[in-house]
Amino acid sequence: MSRSQWEELAEWPQERLDALLDALGQAGREALLHDWAVQARPEQLPPPGDWRIWLMLAGRGFGKTRSGAEWVRGIAERDGRARIALVGATLHDARSVMVEGESGLLAIAPRWDRPIWHPALKRLIWKSGAQAMLFGAAEPESLRGPQFTHGWADELAKWPYAEMAWDNLMMGLRLGANPRVLVTTTPRPVPLVRRLVGQAGVALTRGGTRDNRAHLAPGFLAAMERDYGGSALGRQELNGELIDEPEGALWTRALIERLRLRREALWNGGDSPFARVVVAVDPPATSNGDACGIVVVGLGLDGLGYVIEDATVAKARPEGWAAAVAAAAARHGADRVIAEANNGGEMVSSVLRAAEAGLPVRIVHASRGKVARAEPVAALYERGRVRHVGAFPDLEDQLCGLMIGGEYQGPGRSPDRADALVWAITELMLVRRAPYAVRSL
Repeated sequence: MSRSQWEELAEWPQERLDALLDALGQAGREALLHDWAVQARPEQLPPPGDWRIWLMLAGRGFGKTRSGAEWVRGIAERDGRARIALVGATLHDARSVMVEGESGLLAIAPRWDRPIWHPALKRLIWKSGAQAMLFGAAEPESLRGPQFTHGWADELAKWPYAEMAWDNLMMGLRLGANPRVLVTTTPRPVPLVRRLVGQAGVALTRGGTRDNRAHLAPGFLAAMERDYGGSALGRQELNGELIDEPEGALWTRALIERLRLRREALWNGGDSPFARVVVAVDPPATSNGDACGIVVVGLGLDGLGYVIEDATVAKARPEGWAAAVAAAAARHGADRVIAEANNGGEMVSSVLRAAEAGLPVRIVHASRGKVARAEPVAALYERGRVRHVGAFPDLEDQLCGLMIGGEYQGPGRSPDRADALVWAITELMLVRRAPYAVRSL
């Protein structure tokens, strides 16, 4: 049934509608409820034209995941020869969101045509014979070799090793008469997304959270508008705008992308590549509100700094974030924890000691603002002295929001993740010029 026919039915008297539903029977009513062409908003349906890439840039709650899952479902039910790549930022994301999520392929499938899910094989198989295979962009080489008729790339703006994973996916789209890929992502202005927006053969769909208000929890939109309306984060995450990077940012995404390194290139099965590892902590000012920035950085034997984990925890009480710090230190064999303590140094030190009695902790007191402390660290990036081992989207968003002159234009009220990174790299690479006084516990 087409959308125009559905709209015509909406004008029928209730008695006539009831008679139609009775005539359809249970099976007919279920089929009608699973007809995506009827249920979807127009912008959630494939655009017309001869496109190879459908790029859906939209805010949170727009219905991107449902759109992607229904697009894949429609292909799989029609074409038994379809071979579809499902690519998330990580393999876990692909499974938990694209397959098993509330709007994923299993949830939206009608009971009479639900695909068989083989988690161990990372594969879905429909009764038509169509198959979908799961991949994580964190392992871009896994996309080298397999061939596909279609691909669904979810949250492309968060992909680690995005360029390599994307190129391998596109080179694998060589089956069938008309290979196509759908990208569903919140519009972070990372280099790959910016490239696709202006590329030939790309059909672009834009949208915001408000477009899907009929299916969102009551009060959600009002709360989001109250907390984020008008902010750069709100424009990106809610309105789906691709916001250009502001002039005067200490970090740019292009710079970070040039300095990104695959884990396999650093750990090749030998000894640790680090001379030192520290965990830096930017504790929240209160015990029940802000996130606690926790970032792990190693000083390589080659003299370079390596960002190896963003272990930040959101809205955790002191015992919660202290446990996260201790766990991060244990995972990476850290030789010291660096904790900023301008908001109650004794509380910070006692909480960390309680979490792990033997944890070596150094308390630092800032004498300058966050951006002023970040400037010499940004200079190390410009000189190629720091590498990101993998992708840290939330941390990188904050870095790109630190502006020359002291203003912060990134997400959140405070660059907690970025500040923790600055403390860590300062300790490892700039300690003689560190703008703070230190004392060991």
